[in-house]
Amino acid sequence: MPDFGWIMKMAFRDFRKNISRLLLFVSSIVVGIAALVAISSFGENLTNDINNQAKELLGADLVLENNQPLGEQPVDSIAIETASEVNFASMVAFPQTGASRLTQVRALEGAFPFYGLLETIPASGDEDFRSGGKKALVEKTLMAQFGAEVGGMIKVGNVEFIIAGELQSVPGQTGITATVAPAVYIPMEYLEETGLVQYGSRVNYNRYYQFAPGTNVDELIKPFEDQWEIDRIDADTVEDQKRSTGRSFSNMSNFLSLVAFIALLLGCVGVASAVNVFVKEKLASVAVLRCLGVSSRDVLFIYLAEIKIMGLIGAILGAFLGTLLQYVLPTVFADFLPVEVSFGISWLSVGFGVITGLFVSVLFALLPLLKVRNVSPMATLRPETADTTLLRDPLRWLVILAILAFIWGFSFYLLDRVDFAFGFTGFVVLAFGVLWGVAQVIIWAVRKFLPISFSYPLRQSLANLYRPNNQTVSLIATIGLGTAMISTLFFLQNQLLEEARFADKEDQPNMLLFDIQTAQLQDVKEKIEQRNLPIMQEVPIVTMHLAAINGIDKQANEALPEEEDYSRWIYNREFRVTYRDTLISSETLAKGTLTPVGARGDSVFVSFEKGFAEGNGLKIGDEIEFNVQGRPIKTYIGSFREVKFNQVSTNFLVLFPNGVLEQAPKFHVLITKTKNDRESADVQADIVRTFPNISVINLGAIVATLEEILGKISFVIQFMAFFSITTGILVLISSLIISKYQRMRESILLRTLGASSAIVSRINTLEYFFLGSLASMSGILLSFGATWLLSEFVFNITFRGAWAEALVLYVAITALTIILGWMNGRKIINQPPMEILRGN
Repeated sequence: MPDFGWIMKMAFRDFRKNISRLLLFVSSIVVGIAALVAISSFGENLTNDINNQAKELLGADLVLENNQPLGEQPVDSIAIETASEVNFASMVAFPQTGASRLTQVRALEGAFPFYGLLETIPASGDEDFRSGGKKALVEKTLMAQFGAEVGGMIKVGNVEFIIAGELQSVPGQTGITATVAPAVYIPMEYLEETGLVQYGSRVNYNRYYQFAPGTNVDELIKPFEDQWEIDRIDADTVEDQKRSTGRSFSNMSNFLSLVAFIALLLGCVGVASAVNVFVKEKLASVAVLRCLGVSSRDVLFIYLAEIKIMGLIGAILGAFLGTLLQYVLPTVFADFLPVEVSFGISWLSVGFGVITGLFVSVLFALLPLLKVRNVSPMATLRPETADTTLLRDPLRWLVILAILAFIWGFSFYLLDRVDFAFGFTGFVVLAFGVLWGVAQVIIWAVRKFLPISFSYPLRQSLANLYRPNNQTVSLIATIGLGTAMISTLFFLQNQLLEEARFADKEDQPNMLLFDIQTAQLQDVKEKIEQRNLPIMQEVPIVTMHLAAINGIDKQANEALPEEEDYSRWIYNREFRVTYRDTLISSETLAKGTLTPVGARGDSVFVSFEKGFAEGNGLKIGDEIEFNVQGRPIKTYIGSFREVKFNQVSTNFLVLFPNGVLEQAPKFHVLITKTKNDRESADVQADIVRTFPNISVINLGAIVATLEEILGKISFVIQFMAFFSITTGILVLISSLIISKYQRMRESILLRTLGASSAIVSRINTLEYFFLGSLASMSGILLSFGATWLLSEFVFNITFRGAWAEALVLYVAITALTIILGWMNGRKIINQPPMEILRGN
């Protein structure tokens, strides 16, 4: 049985001697553990706050919603208070400047919210708004954009309202929601006077209920749910709000934890690399211990005890930093949070971080540490016998399998999906495998093809890439993956923004006018043509619902087993369709043919968007019955189309042929192109002033909004990617310092053989240049591949290389490597060899 007292005594003795070097190992995992603990603590606090503030998020005990007036409901008489809201997208204008913008207009009646507040500046704004008269509350982002002030005027449809307050927050609304669709609240009594609710307007009708304290709302509404399902009325309770909001932010927390986990894995690679160098330097000591009769098992336990001490220190330090870091996270995620997040130490998260840190440090350290088992006493005389290759050690292969199992298990714990866990594990293995392969190819190529004609400093610096105890593989893997994460974010963000910027393309429209009533169509066209602007598309739109698929209506579908039924959503949604017998530039025919009316008897053949149809189990030839404002129309699927929804055009999921819907109630959309932003603003102001019900979208506003949203999202992802790049830098620093002792010997040898300080300095600088260049270029090339895959298969956009950004990243990371390397080696280079030897 091992003498654990003696083993711990030897471990502490060696630990004291090497504490400064061993603590460098700790730095590699500290950042990853800190990120995990911070995200876990933040997620736990957020979940608690969502549960505690669920009523404030919903603003009521029950909310009913439909796109038709709700009429009388059975719960009306049970509630102690009700409020009503009609909301829709519409243009608003500021009379003082003439500026206008598409917003979310909310006509409110009653004391909503029953829980929480409409926070305004001044604080009396909400009370003033409800006191009566033509007054409005305007979202702060809208006020800031147009320089509006409280007391000024805002025009909604045909009515001008006094701005009673600047709206700071609304129950359940986040900063991102306000960016996309800033809200304007008006009194319900003036809604009809605005003239905005007309045919084709996408209007939502909400009714809010407050019940007596202690009422079990979920049980209360159960008898009415079936009828509400038939009437397509959506009912949300406080418990529903808890589940949906909690699920959304749980997914976000798990995603962020995965990013933190990647940073931890990078640190683990640094641990394995550092322990590998440490073990190689200790092989001679191990051989001496073996000569003195110490068993290989006891030797392994001695160094394993040191690793455990190191891992425990790193895990505790990381957990402490993570607990502090959680106080920063609410500021980072402010635009995405619907509630105020409280602070508190999550001991569960701290314990989770400490255990994880200790476990991974031991697990990843075992891979190089197991080599000490095979050191024989003969290694004191023949050092080359002390090392063993991975292929000859089955136990080290078992450790590799344990590492893969840990990665899969941890990702499954976060994602709760077997396929996602395998996907994430595959991604990690592929990324590390690619970077490891690149490093090995570079080492092989330099060893094989290094030209003898190169100058001595250049030759020696390249040779250092494959010297014993080199850090080439670990640095390319860690810094390369950190670089890949950040550069992929930058490149993809640029891709999306470039794809949105159609304004400078001569053949692309940049202004869309919708909700045009049939009686207004000719006048609107004349206004556009008077400005010598082209009418690039004129599209009629008819609204309808899907009533039955192959004779299966909504109620029959509910009775089918899960594996046979169609999506409930497809029956509940409202379809907006157009009619024509030809395709437009954003469409391609994927299957079947466009069949005009009369070509195949009296049957009507429609065309579905391919992805939508296949995703809902629809096939060519299926019978589809639509309800067009109360009139049933039987159709058959005649074709599938592939539609580029990212192109500025009127794109539809369902396309009817000509000759079917011409007499149905409809509204119209016009698409045109202006020469510049100034002309766009003039056209928009003119149209909104004459036709208040018509909404106008110009591409400049879309791009500005997209840039703002992507900026907020990218800031969060950059913040999380910062952990990975910081870990990579810490691994770089620790690797350089650990290899400092090896470089001392090399420097002494070079200086003794007559090399000057300048020559040694040049060799080191060139080596760090090659290391930094190879690591950054590997990461950037990996990110180009990831960006291409995302562009091609996820976003369906054209890949464009962000060469300027890539060059900046390459220069920055290479320069950082050179600077850190120079700082690490300057003492060795500037001192005489004898002084360094005496110091050791």
